[in-house]
Amino acid sequence: MSKLIDENEGAQYLYMGNEAIARGALEAGISLASGYPGTPSSEIIENLAKVAGERNLYVEWSTNEKVAMEVAAAASFAQLRSLCVMKQNGVNVASDFLLHLAGSGTRGGMVLVTCDDPGALSSVNEGESRHFFRMVEVPLLEPGDFQEAKDMTKWAFELSEELRSLVAVRSVTRMSHASGNVKIGKLPSTDKQAEFRYSGFILDPMEGIVGSAPVAFRHAEQQEKIKKVREIFEDCPFNTYEGPEKPDLLVITSSACTLYSREAINLLGLQDRVGLLKIGTTWPLPPRLLTKYLSLTDRILIVEEVLPFLEDNVKIIAAEQAKAIGVKTFYGKNNGTIPTAGEMNPDHVVAAFCKILNIEYVTMSSEYEQRAQLLGFTLVPNREQTFCPGCPHRASFWSIHNALQLDNRKGFVCGDIGCYTMAMLPTGFSTLKTVHSMGSGTGIASGFGKLGPFGMDQPVLSVCGDSTFYHAAMPALVNAVHHKSNIIMIVLDNSGTAMTGFQPHPGLAVSAMGDEVPAIDVAKICEAVGARVEVRDPFNLKETPDTLLELMEDQEGAKVLILRQKCALSPERKAKKYFEMQVDEERCIGEECGCNRLCTRILRCPGLFWDKEKKTARIDEVLCAGCGVCSYICPEEAIIRKEVA
Repeated sequence: MSKLIDENEGAQYLYMGNEAIARGALEAGISLASGYPGTPSSEIIENLAKVAGERNLYVEWSTNEKVAMEVAAAASFAQLRSLCVMKQNGVNVASDFLLHLAGSGTRGGMVLVTCDDPGALSSVNEGESRHFFRMVEVPLLEPGDFQEAKDMTKWAFELSEELRSLVAVRSVTRMSHASGNVKIGKLPSTDKQAEFRYSGFILDPMEGIVGSAPVAFRHAEQQEKIKKVREIFEDCPFNTYEGPEKPDLLVITSSACTLYSREAINLLGLQDRVGLLKIGTTWPLPPRLLTKYLSLTDRILIVEEVLPFLEDNVKIIAAEQAKAIGVKTFYGKNNGTIPTAGEMNPDHVVAAFCKILNIEYVTMSSEYEQRAQLLGFTLVPNREQTFCPGCPHRASFWSIHNALQLDNRKGFVCGDIGCYTMAMLPTGFSTLKTVHSMGSGTGIASGFGKLGPFGMDQPVLSVCGDSTFYHAAMPALVNAVHHKSNIIMIVLDNSGTAMTGFQPHPGLAVSAMGDEVPAIDVAKICEAVGARVEVRDPFNLKETPDTLLELMEDQEGAKVLILRQKCALSPERKAKKYFEMQVDEERCIGEECGCNRLCTRILRCPGLFWDKEKKTARIDEVLCAGCGVCSYICPEEAIIRKEVA
């Protein structure tokens, strides 16, 4: 039995933060969970999908985050508890419906878990989600450790039902992906009945229609909910204080920064000088609680990730209570004490303490630091970002780059978010020239493709992944077809949401729970909206660029080229080779060849390397995925492929 559904109340488990959140949702008795894959949030849905059958759950990877929130809202409207999960960028996608849902309210408890990524460890930005929840007037909770991740998630459903409002729980990468001991609670019955009631008075929140209009009434009701939750937060057990009665410095913090702040206090031995106020209810803030602790000292340090959201809101309360608490000196992001970008860590907090309290503390000697840097430069191999061995994207961008060069009209490629974003770099032959949000490559290309009357005759291409196609690129393609925009949309179809762990999408015949479902074919969708469609194998380096050149000659509106080949790391392909590869060392003349080591210098697949002693290219049999691409590019035909039986 999975440790996620152990019914031994009081048992302790080492849970990843995302597992703790999933367990909290199970203890709350959810019936439905939906989301869209995005690191660092993906494991929540994945863990729930694994136990869906045993806990009578419906779990899905939705087409995008907006749809995921709409699916979860349906369960809430039918008086079931539901969970919606996404990363910080997903809140941008879902924000349209989020605004309406905040206005309409909910019925069964509904919780949105957003996992932010300070430092952009697995994202193209570190944009955070907290500001959305203040903007749309939705309560926001932030767990400070792994036990709270479980307990707070469970409580969020109770709070949601008390308010009849969506409640947001924000995690961050170091909370979601680190692990800690969690004491589990009771799992409720899985016997639930869904019913959507709509025959009552139009404004009845539980029996009438569900909508965010009329505006004046709903907005006033929404603000009453915020007033109510502010009172609830005044006595919330997730807001805690530790430290002296009269500290020299008060630290106000939340989320994983609680752990960093606590570690910094212990490192410097400041338990008798520094008070730590951990806020779990970060919006709306409880004013009486803040007033009480702001009164303890004249110096306040606010530690948070990424932008000064908590800091600004605390200062508003301090200004409103100025007569009661007096003048305060605030330290944080706005005055430069804490960095305004990147992840927080104990060293940043230590540095802040030393600056404010005039403490001398050296984390490491200068000699040690210099020695460590020297060893880092001399002993650690330089590893650039690159596509995996056998990645179809490397082959795709090889063909795209070469076709554009042969066409010689300064054509370019608009991209977006996925593994293929690395095509900005030499690993993708520096092919991408714009990179924004999911689906934006085709949307931007659609605009470029209408600039012919202004003298633009450059071929315009876009790329997107198969999961991104369903998520956000379809509307952009419809726009391009409808307006006869002269573009080529290239769908890099590697049969899964590869960047986040091969979660299924609508193009596959399996659901998040492993059930058989109808696959929605990319080519048929594109044909249905009126685009010319071609399907090729990116590993065929002869046919693919020829097709691209032909499509660039076609000036009649939007065209789609689907480059279809499974990801080398996918469960279907992993450890399976199409070809056994070897180099004929007698034919390989390397640096003496006119190609000047095209295979290892330009293609640069990790499965190929240059043997400096033998002066020849060689195959790394451990890394080589057997895709056979390198055999196409050798002018001496020194790279030989043999089909695997």
